Amino acid sequence: MHLVDEVFAGLVACRDACATRRQLLLAPLPLAVLATAAQASKINPSETAITLPNEIRWVAWSGLPPHSGEMATLYGGLDKPGPYLVLMKWYPGYMSAPHSYATDRLSLVLSGTWWVNSGADFDPDATVPVPAGGFIRRVARTPHYDGVKKSAEVPAVIALFGIAPVELQLVDPIKPAWRQP
Repeated sequence: MHLVDEVFAGLVACRDACATRRQLLLAPLPLAVLATAAQASKINPSETAITLPNEIRWVAWSGLPPHSGEMATLYGGLDKPGPYLVLMKWYPGYMSAPHSYATDRLSLVLSGTWWVNSGADFDPDATVPVPAGGFIRRVARTPHYDGVKKSAEVPAVIALFGIAPVELQLVDPIKPAWRQP
């Protein structure tokens, strides 16, 4: 029985020594995390520009009904020559009239569902739902329309990339640029 007591005492001593070693090894970890965080906060904004979600400036669309949509320019601009990246927020119950662009436009649905179709004839019942994560390429000079159906519970947010200046051409310029599905 004496041997069992010695083995047990040895295990307890090893456990205590291991716990002490573990504490000694882990003690500097919070300091290392703080040091890493301090280094991460020293980003040179002329080399890496960060815009956090609460800093994105949404602007209501001009010339369209109130609360039909908003836009946030993240890079470039729709009227400045060169590449652009904008966010568009379509609220339920609004769609664009058939239109085209002079250059290709790449779209990524970030949230909600965006309803899209091609063609010169506006038919919201023929639109295809594109959920968050879906990608759409609009080919230059081809008519299309899109938006969010009235039945949607949330707006759709879409990231748009293309080459500006954007030259939007309505299929029927006499009618408004937006429609209600």
